Amino acid sequence: MQRASVFQLLSGVALALGFLVVILGAYTRLSDAGLGCPDWPGCYGRISVPEAAQEIDRANTLYPDRPLHPGKARREMVHRYVAGALGLAVLALAWLAWARRRATVQPVTVPVFLLALVVFQAALGMWTVTWLLKPIVVTAHLLGGMAILALLFWLVLEQFPPWQTSDHRSLWPWAVAAILVLAAQIFLGGWTSANYAALICPEFPACRDGNWWPAPDFAEGFVFWRGLGIDYEGGVLGVEARTAVHLAHRVGAIVTAVVLAIVAARALREPAVQLRVTGYVMLALLLAQIGLGIASVLMVRPLPVAVAHNAGAALLLLSAIALLHGAPRRHQQT
Repeated sequence: MQRASVFQLLSGVALALGFLVVILGAYTRLSDAGLGCPDWPGCYGRISVPEAAQEIDRANTLYPDRPLHPGKARREMVHRYVAGALGLAVLALAWLAWARRRATVQPVTVPVFLLALVVFQAALGMWTVTWLLKPIVVTAHLLGGMAILALLFWLVLEQFPPWQTSDHRSLWPWAVAAILVLAAQIFLGGWTSANYAALICPEFPACRDGNWWPAPDFAEGFVFWRGLGIDYEGGVLGVEARTAVHLAHRVGAIVTAVVLAIVAARALREPAVQLRVTGYVMLALLLAQIGLGIASVLMVRPLPVAVAHNAGAALLLLSAIALLHGAPRRHQQT
């Protein structure tokens, strides 16, 4: 019993750390600090950011093409420290789960899978730096962080009694659809950010110069693999390709908004109060996310708004996970 309560507490701590890692990752990426430390896992050959003048000189000698910017380096290392704490928490969860694997109420598969995912996520973090912000790696790193957060939330939900749900409605496939659509839109958002395409359309609802569809180049904008050794900081795509990426994200936002609105509306029809509350939360988050997206364009992507937009995507995903966990999985005769 004592170990079970420890597992529950640790699950909650890991969930909080997972959300913090997502926010810090967005802040690091959006503040152009992704290469604040050009090596991994340390920073200019140290486990902490060089501070003394002699240490800074040594760092600049080691990486003459990447002179130290202390502010960017600190942001990158804080992100790594918190991600490391999350990794240790997930390791402890996996160990506790495996040690209690014969207990019928103990989840095992999710904690062990989470550990494997965290290890892969660490590799993506390394490649993000060593492959110089390669867009497909940066985007995969974002998706990995969101997946870890979603699984941690599922693990926390599993610690509570199941919701009392109806058995004649089919909300479960709609919750699955919401998660799939959100995953696709998060990918498009990450791809937009990784290719520095967020500001290529400075108007709304038009893109630029009053034109809603100014000759986008989708073929060039969605080349997912390019050669290694290219420095992707600042982006390498031309105007037409970045326009295509940005417009794809806008179209995806419309599709996502429609699907989530339908899912939330269906949740509001459920007799279970938890599902109805989750539906209201999803609707509120959706409206806030739409507002943040528009504000990010019209205000030229201020950093707090852009980070909040990433947080909104994470919270929307968690609301969909809550619906999936609480929804009935099959039709039954009433």
